[in-house]
Amino acid sequence: MPKRLLRAREGTPLLDIASYARAGRSDRILLPAHVAQIARTVRRVPEVMVKVSGGGTSPKAVAAHLKYIGRKDFQIETDDGEKLDGKEAGKRLVGEWDLEMDALESQSKHSGKPGRKPSKLVHNIVLSMPAGTSPDGLLAASRTFAREQFAFKHRYALALHTDEAHPHVHLVVRAAGDQGQRLNIYKATLREWRSEFARHLRAQGIAANATERVVRGVTRPRKLDGIHRPMTDSNRVSTHMQQRAESVATELLAGTLKAEPGKTKLIETRRPIELGWRVIALLLSRNGRVDLAAEATDFVKRMEPPRSEREWVAQDLLKRARDPRIQARPR
Repeated sequence: MPKRLLRAREGTPLLDIASYARAGRSDRILLPAHVAQIARTVRRVPEVMVKVSGGGTSPKAVAAHLKYIGRKDFQIETDDGEKLDGKEAGKRLVGEWDLEMDALESQSKHSGKPGRKPSKLVHNIVLSMPAGTSPDGLLAASRTFAREQFAFKHRYALALHTDEAHPHVHLVVRAAGDQGQRLNIYKATLREWRSEFARHLRAQGIAANATERVVRGVTRPRKLDGIHRPMTDSNRVSTHMQQRAESVATELLAGTLKAEPGKTKLIETRRPIELGWRVIALLLSRNGRVDLAAEATDFVKRMEPPRSEREWVAQDLLKRARDPRIQARPR
């Protein structure tokens, strides 16, 4: 299906739930692509992760990152299909990609501008799926994604890692383009990348979805994982998150936990999402998709209430207090 049918305008998500909540939109037509994504979302098909995790601003930093992702038995694949180890890839790709020249140009542009940070020479991107995903399928989808997005435009290299529960691919992309264009990554860029990566995974027979967190009713901050690990793993310490948890615990004991200012915005954001899902359920029913309409209605009912970060921390602490199997590490 042509992309113009999948996007109302550049940068907008395929499943723009909030738009269905606007007055006069109950007569919208659901395209097959819309229905397919609705089904994946309400059935909680695994969501893809596409994350930009920084990028080196010096040839030395880029070489160090390439060495890291190519450590142990992990091989780095270049955009030419060649396979290298980390030590070899660092020095070689820095030279082939002309990163020394890119660094000199960056320094020249920012000379005489105090406070200006050097531009990234590369973007470090992580493509990930939950535990249980086929590593081979993930790698194949990542190859196709990288080729379609960057081939003949930006040099790139990638490496599959399977040393954690969830397989993931490290993708390093040269920021400067072969034709002089520069790769700038915006929110809309990441949204499009997630959608395309999920499509390539499905082509490999891997169930994958790419629906925005707010559409799924997710308000839990991603960084909350940093609370649990420092409290249960003696080898990891997160002072910031530890202090946040202790502050919330103090307020809980005193009965003075207050909602954060952002709570109002969370509630206001949730309203059009819930209304949009109800309109979609109505449209599905009118189009004979009664079962899917019921699933959409149930999906909204099962959404966790919108909570601020401190409320999530409080809930986690209370859960820990009720469950004797969860023990915090000794201080």
